[in-house]
Amino acid sequence: MPDLKSIPDEVKWRLAAKLAALLPALYDRAYRGVVGEKYDEIEQEIWMELSRMALDVVRDLSLPTSTASELADSLRIVMGILFGPEYKSETLEISGGAVILVRRCPLPVSSHDSGAGDISTFHKCMVLTLTTVPHLNKGYSARFIRTMCTGDRQCEIKIEEVKQPDKNEHKNK
Repeated sequence: MPDLKSIPDEVKWRLAAKLAALLPALYDRAYRGVVGEKYDEIEQEIWMELSRMALDVVRDLSLPTSTASELADSLRIVMGILFGPEYKSETLEISGGAVILVRRCPLPVSSHDSGAGDISTFHKCMVLTLTTVPHLNKGYSARFIRTMCTGDRQCEIKIEEVKQPDKNEHKNK
């Protein structure tokens, strides 16, 4: 009789990640109609808490977050751990920051397969990403350039330094 130890870790990770990616869509489908307009607000709190857990992962693995490129690579690792081996991405260094290109993501697939809406999937990822980046390094922010959930071929997430307001600019106004 097979036991848990006889199943390869890669298979366990793939199956666990597939279930984890499916859960948000299943909850969305089950509760959105009952909870109504408050559902997004409630769910947002869950994804924000997950972003705090991402900080724990980065600390536990001693991942670097000093530069935009390091931050992007560390965020990609965290997302890969959260979303499993079906999550495929790469980091590109650009002038003034870095861009994460997400080539494959299980969230939109799970959302589509379960009948939940793609736009609600984007809001989940957006909250997670935009909240996680400043948790990892307060000097940086993220913004989405393209998203698979809204019909683009891939996601593009730009990581850049937070622009500090020019003190002289406020004096002149």
